[in-house]
Amino acid sequence: MSQRKLFVTTALPYANGKFHVGHIMEYIQADIWVRFQRMQGHMVHFVGADDAHGAPIMIAAEKAGKTPQEFVGEIAAGRKEYLDGFHIRFDNWHSTDSAENTELAQGIYRKLKAGGMIATRTIEQFYDPVKGMFLPDRYIKGECPVCHAKDQYGDACEVCSSVYAPTELINPYSTLTGATPELRSSEHFFFKLSDPKVVDFLKKWTQDGKLQPEMAKKASEWFEAGMADWDISREAPYFGIEIPDAPGKYFYVWLDAPVGYLASLKNHFDKGQAAAHWHEASRTSQSFDEFVADPAVEQVHFIGKDIVYFHTLFWPAMLQFSGRKTPSQVNVHGFITVSGEKMSKSRGTGIDPLKYLSIGMNPEWLRYYIAAKLNAKVEDVDFNPDDFIARVNADLIGKYINIASRAAGFVAKRFGGHLGQVSSDGLHVLEVLRLEAENIRTLYDSRDFARALREIMALADHVNAYVDANKPWELAKQAGQEARLHDVCSACIEAFRLLTLYLKPVLPTLARNVEEFLKIDPLAWSDVHAPLRTGHPIGEYKHLMQRVDAKQLDQLFEPPEPAPEAAPATALPGGEGIAPTITIDDFAKIDLRIAKIVACQKVEGSTKLLHLTLDAGEGKTRNVFSGIASAYEPEQLVGKLTVLVANLAPRKMKFGISEGMVLAASHADEKAEPGIYVLEPTSGATPGMRVR
Repeated sequence: MSQRKLFVTTALPYANGKFHVGHIMEYIQADIWVRFQRMQGHMVHFVGADDAHGAPIMIAAEKAGKTPQEFVGEIAAGRKEYLDGFHIRFDNWHSTDSAENTELAQGIYRKLKAGGMIATRTIEQFYDPVKGMFLPDRYIKGECPVCHAKDQYGDACEVCSSVYAPTELINPYSTLTGATPELRSSEHFFFKLSDPKVVDFLKKWTQDGKLQPEMAKKASEWFEAGMADWDISREAPYFGIEIPDAPGKYFYVWLDAPVGYLASLKNHFDKGQAAAHWHEASRTSQSFDEFVADPAVEQVHFIGKDIVYFHTLFWPAMLQFSGRKTPSQVNVHGFITVSGEKMSKSRGTGIDPLKYLSIGMNPEWLRYYIAAKLNAKVEDVDFNPDDFIARVNADLIGKYINIASRAAGFVAKRFGGHLGQVSSDGLHVLEVLRLEAENIRTLYDSRDFARALREIMALADHVNAYVDANKPWELAKQAGQEARLHDVCSACIEAFRLLTLYLKPVLPTLARNVEEFLKIDPLAWSDVHAPLRTGHPIGEYKHLMQRVDAKQLDQLFEPPEPAPEAAPATALPGGEGIAPTITIDDFAKIDLRIAKIVACQKVEGSTKLLHLTLDAGEGKTRNVFSGIASAYEPEQLVGKLTVLVANLAPRKMKFGISEGMVLAASHADEKAEPGIYVLEPTSGATPGMRVR
């Protein structure tokens, strides 16, 4: 069998939160496949990364009082605990917020642009005038235009499931500031996904075996509905990668996110990890560029069914028309549910991966259970607590582990820890196990882990039938049966070795413990045909795996304790306490007047100030400089009435003399609660009226 060269990835988790069990399921699926390929002697480079860009991360970081880099860095620092805990071994973990990703994403864009695959056009979008940014759909809410449900998102109604444009919402508002968004025009960049040559390529690529049949069928439905060009740009402020030669424009996160696969691989190669790989068969003298361009390299992605559109249309098209190799496989899995329901921590139907580990549950129980449910189809995986206990205790312990525990003690006590000669009936049992190696290999390779484990457990049943037929515990009591006891127990130990080899991709730590017990080198697939010889020494048998206790499942699914009620705190309106008491005479000293803003302009050399020209009914105008430029464009204020502190002493400033102050409201914590709101009197007030 010739050596395969594999570049394997999982979907990049968004760096705004911890891993959930859905992430862990995907990583286990990919890790099992990768470990199996390495047992075959294939070259594998298995990489992951954090998806670190986009408006949600920028906004979450701002609320946390951190830079986006600090925010995603703290999230990334917590990944290792999960990956190590569930024995998931990536070769490299990186970030899309990296020099490698910037270089690669901009390079791909330049190739697409040079090839005529980028178009520009002016579009209208909602803009938050208070936040000073264009709003993604998720930050716009309003009344559904179809069923009139309130507080629905800008792209779809959660009540009636209607899909619509944000501009169709009734009474829309920004979820960031509560402001009414304004429609503004801006130039956007589009990848020509509707170009006939792109559509022709994708129709062939999606139907030639790279996708599962159900995904290929879904792609056909998309083509029937028609392809639209893909908006790949976003306006500043935005946390992402700048578009070359387009100041203030950034790549939409879904353009640079999949490029993160290549960026992590490049980081892996550039650090010398590929050349000095811990897995000898995976070592390569090729550079990153040589490896990704090598026709023999297979690019394999594992993803969830919620991101299929991006990975089966945008991603291969980007690669193809920038002159790069396209993916060899995109393997899609379903979601994970608990007892048929979506997971919910508050209802006690969620699985917290770290809680699972902290209460002492074996990570390989979960690896086995998830593998026993995964096949090559796009089906959801249901975690049922009763089924989990039954599969682990009955299959792993009752069928598999017990084979060793029933034989090892006799070998150690009666035969000095050395194996004996296996006779014909035992050899027949072992031959049955070896004959299934190719079938199990095929099932692993095609990701039908569920069927592979069923076949392995059927082999365990076959071995246990042999044990029950020969009853070594009775042979041990019978005079003259020493040779037969040695024979049967030796056959059992070899059978256990074969079953361990078949299970090693799923249970790597258990397999390593078995290798130590059997005093053998790490098992490779070719060792199916390298049996333990007569006289081979084995170590002392120690219990290899505990049974699941139902109480552990009860503890796992206990709803979190409600947070203790905090002692009532003195409310701080607007984020600050009320100022010291003043008298009516103090207040009377302040002359507040209605003023009309007759002109407004930006102040050259300042990003904070606007220059207001005010009519306060005095027969002349006043100049006032106000620090409200972050919240308003000049044209928004012209013609409005406001409130002026008319008797404030003039103040000489760098930009001129300010003859008063207009009143505006803001929160004390501008980072947590951004926004400035100029006071506006209701209709009927006229310039010069005093506010009393």
